[in-house]
Amino acid sequence: MLKDTTTFFSCSAPNLATVISAMDLIHETLTSYSRNQKYCVSICVAVCLAKKTLNCYYKLTDKYEVYHIAIVLHPQLKLSYFKNTRWTEEWIDTA
Repeated sequence: MLKDTTTFFSCSAPNLATVISAMDLIHETLTSYSRNQKYCVSICVAVCLAKKTLNCYYKLTDKYEVYHIAIVLHPQLKLSYFKNTRWTEEWIDTA
């Protein structure tokens, strides 16, 4: 999954809306891996650390309105992204 993400962003010109969507996908995948008991404890711990690092970068997107604007202006996402990811109405109004 990380290799595919790296390849995608290396080969094309990503826009801000796709960056957030990719971060969401990575977070969901890492969450799934961290809960999968077929992996040994050290792998699960490493995955949790990766999630923590990703969350640090994700929080930075809240500091810059341009990410929210890009999603709202994206022809396929618009406000549906915020509703589908269960943002509160107050946060959606702010975006």
